[in-house]
Amino acid sequence: MQGNDRPADWKNFDDFAAGIATNRLPTTDALAGRSLKITLKDGRAIDLAFASADRLQWRDGDATGADWYEAINVAPDVVFINLTFAARPTEDEAFIVNTRTRRVLSVRERVRAAGEAPGEPRVAQAYTPGVVGDPAIAPTGFEPAPSRDLVGMTAHYDYSPQHLYEHVYLSSQRYAWQNLVGVQRGHGDVDLTTTYKFDHNQYVFGFREFIIPVASIFFYNWDAMRSTGKFLGVTSEGRVENKPAGAFISIKSRTSYDPGKEPV
Repeated sequence: MQGNDRPADWKNFDDFAAGIATNRLPTTDALAGRSLKITLKDGRAIDLAFASADRLQWRDGDATGADWYEAINVAPDVVFINLTFAARPTEDEAFIVNTRTRRVLSVRERVRAAGEAPGEPRVAQAYTPGVVGDPAIAPTGFEPAPSRDLVGMTAHYDYSPQHLYEHVYLSSQRYAWQNLVGVQRGHGDVDLTTTYKFDHNQYVFGFREFIIPVASIFFYNWDAMRSTGKFLGVTSEGRVENKPAGAFISIKSRTSYDPGKEPV
């Protein structure tokens, strides 16, 4: 259900995104002057050269470019890199990098054309783990992998005094959300999700909405109880925008399931 099929009072991406970065962690310029070589398990090789606090040069196979990025320190030795492409405004990519273990997770997003994938969310995501540096040298630590650890959990996400959301993690594929404080108060839905465990008490969570064309990527740090990420979506005026977001997390409850009766 999208576009003209959505409820008449349903808010647009830009309506709820305003102010949703209030409780977000600050960006860092620590990568300026550095370079990262990333090799993903699907064979992609990406070189990132950080020219300043918010500009980088990239090489992805034979393709090259210079674009905007931001970096956020989201946990000890872990940086969340958010990269957009001026020549491809419907796409972006996030790299979550552990500079100590050399583990990385790439999340590529793309806003598909209306009607391209009937019955699916407009924004598609692809998750691929990899390594930083020489791929012939084995990384250490935990390899990012799909996780069911959140299934059964209910948590609240406090993005600002005007943005409080409840998440109920229903299964490995879906979650339910509702707005408790904010312009979407009383609204909620069940959307598609992906969860990767990045390391101990660290998760990368993404969701893709059905009703409006928007998706998100968040890094959950359970030790600090912080969520840091961003949205990619289409505004009420039809523009594709990449918006920052971040929240304080409070876990409210967990549901246990009998053996053999767990959700998918």
